[in-house]
Amino acid sequence: MNATVPSTLTFDSRFARDLPELALSWQAEDVPDPRLLVLNEPLAAELGLDPAWLRTPEGVRLLVGNLLPEGAAPVAQAYAGHQFGAWSPRLGDGRALLLGELHDAAGRVRDLHLKGSGRTPFARGGDGLAAVGPMLREHVVSEAMHALGIPTTRSLAVVATGRPVRRETVQPGAVLARVAAGHLRVGTFQYARSRGDTGLLRRLADHAIARHHPGAAAAEHPHLALFDAVVAAQASLVAQWMHVGFIHGVMNTDNTTISGETIDYGPCAFMDAHDPATVYSSIDLGGRYAYGNQPVVLQWNLARLAEAMLPLFDEDQDRAVALAEEVLGTYPARYGAAWTDGMRAKLGVPGADDDDVAPLLEELSALLRDNHVDHTSFFRGLGAAARGDARPARDLVLDLARFDAWAERWRSLGPDAELMDRVNPVYVPRNHLVEEALAAAVAGDLDPLGRLLEAVTRPFEPRPGLERYAEPAPGDFGASYQTFCGT
Repeated sequence: MNATVPSTLTFDSRFARDLPELALSWQAEDVPDPRLLVLNEPLAAELGLDPAWLRTPEGVRLLVGNLLPEGAAPVAQAYAGHQFGAWSPRLGDGRALLLGELHDAAGRVRDLHLKGSGRTPFARGGDGLAAVGPMLREHVVSEAMHALGIPTTRSLAVVATGRPVRRETVQPGAVLARVAAGHLRVGTFQYARSRGDTGLLRRLADHAIARHHPGAAAAEHPHLALFDAVVAAQASLVAQWMHVGFIHGVMNTDNTTISGETIDYGPCAFMDAHDPATVYSSIDLGGRYAYGNQPVVLQWNLARLAEAMLPLFDEDQDRAVALAEEVLGTYPARYGAAWTDGMRAKLGVPGADDDDVAPLLEELSALLRDNHVDHTSFFRGLGAAARGDARPARDLVLDLARFDAWAERWRSLGPDAELMDRVNPVYVPRNHLVEEALAAAVAGDLDPLGRLLEAVTRPFEPRPGLERYAEPAPGDFGASYQTFCGT
C-alpha cells in the first residue's frame, strides 16, 4: 500500500497517541477510479508535497486515503456538540478521517483530513459520502477566506470518486482533502467532559495548549489561560466574518474550533444585500445562525466550552464557575473592539474618535439594511468616494439624501482610500457565481470554477476581464436562495 509513496513523506499520529479515547482507527473506503478535479498547488508546496506527484495516479490515491506512507494510522475523531442548541452526546467523524499530521515549510504542524471518505462508526445512519458540488464549494469558499486573511481550514484537493451520492437528487461523489492547524472543537471538550474522565479532559487541554496556544503553558493557571486564548481567537474570528458579510450557516459547537479557524463550509454563503436577518441555510429554519446573530451565538458556544472545562479551573465548583464567568465576560469587549477596529479600517478612519465613529457605524448599518444595499460592492465603492467619486457607492442607495448626509460626515473624518482598498475586497464568492460554477463542474466543465478561483484568491486587486465577478447578483437572483449542508 505504501511502496510508491515518496520516502520523504511521513505522517505523525500525535493526536491518536495523546488521546486514544478520542481516536478510532479506521480506513478510507476504496475509490476504484479517482479523478482529480482541483489541486491547490501553492498549498501543496507549503506542505512540502510535490504537486506533480500529487497529480499522478499514486498521488491522487493518497488524496482519497487509499495510498498512505509507512506508519500512517488514520483515525476518525470523536466529539459531541450542541446542534441548533440541542445536545448530541456522540457525533464524531461520520464521513471523515484524520490521515495524520505533517509539518509545513514554516515548521507548523498541520492536519491532513478527508471528508467524504466513507462511513465510520460515527456515521449515525449516514452514507459517509460527499458530493462534488459541496466539496467544491468548500474548496472555493475556504480559499477565498484564506485570501481575505481570515483564519480558516484550507482545501488541498477535491477528487471525484465515480460513485453516485443520493441527496435531494443523485449527484456525483467526491472526497475533499482538507488541511487545518487542527480539528479540536468545542465539541471535543464536551465529549471528554461527558465521559466523566477528568484525566482525559486534562490531557485534551494539555494537547490543545501544546498544539494551538503554547503561551498558555507558562500561565499561573494554564487551562484557564487556554480558555482565555480561545475566547480571544474566536472573538476576532467572528468579527472578521462580519466585516466581509460571511454567514457560516451551521455554527454548532462541533463547528467551533479551539484553534480559532473557520471550519466546515456546508450551508455557508456571503451576504448579498446587507441585512442582519439574512439566512441562507436550508436547515436553519428559525434563523438561529443569521448573519446578525453570529457574535451572540459564538458567545453561547464559548459558554458551553467553559462548562466542559470547569473541572480544570478549580476543584471548588463555585470558584471554577466564577473564574469561567470572569473570562467569558471579556468576550463582548473583545468582540466589540475587533469589530470596531475592522470597521474603522473599512471606512478608512482608524484614528477617528469613538464619538464620531460609533454613530456613523450605527447609521450606516441601518442605511444599508433599509436600502437593500449590496454589502461587498458598497464598501469597495466607498474607496472611490474617499477619492472624490461617490457614484460607485451612492448609486447603490435609493435614499440619496440620507446617503449624502451620512457621506458628508464621513468625509469630514478624512478617510484613507488606500487603506480602504486594502481591506475591502473587490471579489468574494458571490452566491450566483458559486452556483453557476458548481453546476458547470458537476456537468463536467471546470472552467467557470477556475475563473471564479482566479478572482476570489486575489480579492483586493481589480483586474480587466473579471468585472462580472465584482458585480452584485442579478435582480432575479436571491429572493429564495438556499444553501445546503451536503450530508
